[in-house]
Amino acid sequence: MVGAKNRLKDVTERSKAKVTKFEARRAKLADAALSTLSSLGYARTSLRDIAENTEFSHGVLRYYFDDKLDLIIQCIKQYKAVCVQRYDVATSTAETQDALLEGFLEQLSETLLTESHLHRLWYDLRSQALFEPALRDDVRKIDSDLEQMIWRVVKRYAELGDCSPKLTSSALYALFDGLFQAALAKVVAGEKAGALGLDKELRQLFPVIA
Repeated sequence: MVGAKNRLKDVTERSKAKVTKFEARRAKLADAALSTLSSLGYARTSLRDIAENTEFSHGVLRYYFDDKLDLIIQCIKQYKAVCVQRYDVATSTAETQDALLEGFLEQLSETLLTESHLHRLWYDLRSQALFEPALRDDVRKIDSDLEQMIWRVVKRYAELGDCSPKLTSSALYALFDGLFQAALAKVVAGEKAGALGLDKELRQLFPVIA
């Protein structure tokens, strides 16, 4: 009886290790594919295009991902998870409203200017979700994570000022996302002032919303 339990335990542990290794490989492949995807966009990129621009073969990509949608979703999930962590660090370490605002805006301006191609891919994917049912659940989950990230920033800002947010989390996210997307469009069009405009608008906005 004990021997059977031990064998079952060994099988379970090997199975978990195999899953972990598989997911780690998917993550590595997604990181490698992200540059090609962000350059060409959703509609213009195929798994074969990605294979031609990375060290991995088309067959390898097909083994680890069901299709292009599966790969793109993995890419965006990983990138947005990193984004959320950045802002959470700025939020958790700030001890005054000014410090929080400066840390948040610094991160926001940097990512807007240096990673505009990645944000462009996210908005492309979110638009495609209106037409691709297979994308909707994942896009909704990422949107939810971003909404909660914005809520944590604003809530902490309010707490540091001994007050409360004046809008719901969904309203705040729609507001921040709209301003960011408008600024991104300017940056992609070559207008570097887009980041400065976003910075100015958010400095005026924070005291109003909290």
